[in-house]
Amino acid sequence: MKSRVLIEQDEDGVFVAEVPSLPGCVSQGATRPEALTNIREAISGYLESLEEHNEPVPPAIVEEIVEV
Repeated sequence: MKSRVLIEQDEDGVFVAEVPSLPGCVSQGATRPEALTNIREAISGYLESLEEHNEPVPPAIVEEIVEV
């Protein structure tokens, strides 16, 4: 499964990663690669929890880039 991950560096320099299509699926890391590793683990745990509770996987969010 592929997921869109947004990564932003906060005011303290920590990289915060979130998956918009999986509400509440957020992780962080001291570096961008660490944040990516951590969000992969968070996604796996999130999907495992959905499966354990017989919950559907939310649909992917479709994104368009608009030039203005």
